[in-house]
Amino acid sequence: MKLKTMLLAATIAAVPAIASAQSTTSQGAASGAAAGSQVGGPIGGIVGGTVGAAVGLAAEIPNAFITSVERANTPNVVIRERVVVGERLPGTVRLHTIREYPNYRYARVNDQRVIVDPHSRQIVRIIE
Repeated sequence: MKLKTMLLAATIAAVPAIASAQSTTSQGAASGAAAGSQVGGPIGGIVGGTVGAAVGLAAEIPNAFITSVERANTPNVVIRERVVVGERLPGTVRLHTIREYPNYRYARVNDQRVIVDPHSRQIVRIIE
């Protein structure tokens, strides 16, 4: 059992590298699900697909949107949850838009600027 857990963790860690080579969210999800399923079965497929989709979506974000987020004067919100790619932001965190890019949302959380999937509130990229 410990071996399966370690292999699943290794696969999940590898999913961003696999998915970053993809050009779309759906391809990232499919690659992540396939990699996760090979090691962790159905649960691994679900986890891998979720992470792969987040990484796939991050690969599609236009650089101009990222630059706009970096320049935006957005208030910081402090939360207890982890601020990592793949985690969801709580409903109390206000998501902001940039007029030219209505399909994307962002927030400044725990002094980090994050790009968020507006439907799931899942963090898809942390801007450093």
